[in-house]
Amino acid sequence: MTRREQLAENLRVVEQRIAAACVAAGRSPEDVTLIVVTKTYPASDVDLLVELGVTDIGENRHPEAERKLVDLSGPAPRLHFIGGLQTNKASAVARYADVVQSIDRNRLVQALSRGAELAGRELGCLVQVDFGDSGGIGRSGVAPEQAEALADLVAASPGLRLEGVMTVAPLGEDPRTSFDTLVSISENVRRQHPAATVISAGMTDDFEQAIQSGATHLRVGRLILGERVLLR
Repeated sequence: MTRREQLAENLRVVEQRIAAACVAAGRSPEDVTLIVVTKTYPASDVDLLVELGVTDIGENRHPEAERKLVDLSGPAPRLHFIGGLQTNKASAVARYADVVQSIDRNRLVQALSRGAELAGRELGCLVQVDFGDSGGIGRSGVAPEQAEALADLVAASPGLRLEGVMTVAPLGEDPRTSFDTLVSISENVRRQHPAATVISAGMTDDFEQAIQSGATHLRVGRLILGERVLLR
């Protein structure tokens, strides 16, 4: 089996699972966007995914993400920066990312705003909400009670466009609890910012639960691309 055939088959299986979960939730699959997480995978895989109809990819490290876009041989998909982002790298990421999903503090908002303005572009942003982690591994994110204030700051910042909210479910807990709360936070944010409709939740092990809760964007990597490899 060629790499293209392997990716096509894995993508088909994931899309079928998404469609089935949407039916079970009374939702349309067209209302859910699949972001294929391509971190550590080569640009050649991204080229193949684009050929197979993938429109959105997720990356979590700079400069790997930037380098991968440069190495593409075909059209670039929409790139979501999904990892924790250091303030001193924010201006660089603002030059090439389409969306930063990991907005978790005021200083990062300010740095991204400056970078986007310098680059003469508008950057989509999601506020990442942290619901804690009983597994002991820290996650990025703002406390739930602070999410709306951070969303207000994003919306008021030049060069930034507030698109919604994001979370990573805590390890060892029922993800539906976090996903349901994220949807409630999203509803509160949309009262002030109606266009901020994105709810990014769910990964390889819990995307079907995220669909049940109302996620609009899913971040799936391993099920499509296989076990991770190290770029050289």
